[in-house]
Amino acid sequence: MRIRLITPAPPQSRAGNRTTAARWAAILRGLGHRVKVSVTYEGERADLMVALHAWRSADAIAAFAERYPQRPLIVSLTGTDAYRFIHSHPETTLRSISLAHRLVGLHDLIGETVPQAERHKVRVIYQSAPPGGKREPPKRSFRVVVAGHLREEKDPMRPALAVRDLPSASRLRVEHYGKAHDASWAAAAEAEMTANPRYRWHGEVAHHQLRRVYSRSHLLALPSRMEGGANVVSESVAAGLPVVASRIAGSVGLLGEQYPGYYPPEDENALRELLLEAESSPRFYERLSAACMTRRPLFSQERERLAWARLLSEF
Repeated sequence: MRIRLITPAPPQSRAGNRTTAARWAAILRGLGHRVKVSVTYEGERADLMVALHAWRSADAIAAFAERYPQRPLIVSLTGTDAYRFIHSHPETTLRSISLAHRLVGLHDLIGETVPQAERHKVRVIYQSAPPGGKREPPKRSFRVVVAGHLREEKDPMRPALAVRDLPSASRLRVEHYGKAHDASWAAAAEAEMTANPRYRWHGEVAHHQLRRVYSRSHLLALPSRMEGGANVVSESVAAGLPVVASRIAGSVGLLGEQYPGYYPPEDENALRELLLEAESSPRFYERLSAACMTRRPLFSQERERLAWARLLSEF
């Protein structure tokens, strides 16, 4: 088939939507289809559309549905779709959901966010990641990596706040990788580095560099207020790197209800206690590692490929 894959992230972007689009395009091509990735849709011929983001890609979704109402239309629900725009821009977001023949969610709880009448369309496809290499975290520090852009939804400064004023014996360090959404976020990170010697912001880095960072870290911290199923979780688990995360649906839907590494969203004190326990208690750290290992098969590349093959076979 000729598949049009729509993403709101431009080609040069390192945003999650672009990373997901590139990976899905490779999977679909591997299944024998011709795939064109673009930000907009101008009515070009296609047998099927896959659109990331119900709200941001709404114009492309509507245009394809109008031109080819009987051809398959798959809409992927992002975190901002499910937890923001469905409430703040309901008419546009719900129109995309209604027009879709299938809705792709990236975690187990995503179906709860769409209207009951549309839930039969939902198919969960976990984002995959390649297996990590040998891990060699440093011995002189306990390194916590944050891999996410600096913007409101990510609550990016929470780990930095959590490691302020720690006991001098603590080896905790937060290493943050991600692009600042605007100058105010960059200024906040730079000010924090000046005041907090345990925090360092590195800015945006390439994906292959981030995988090397995982191999040299002890924990991944995911402090987000909302997520649609963060790929950094699958990358971290695949790399053998345990995760601590805010207890939000997007993380619980990936790591499971009983995962031991959650803390209440926006609570740096609870996060501080969690980080200190992971640093000081080998038993607790092993619990985190073991819990991640049980989830690891969910994020295999072959599982994601088969999930897409099953979804397309429905048409």
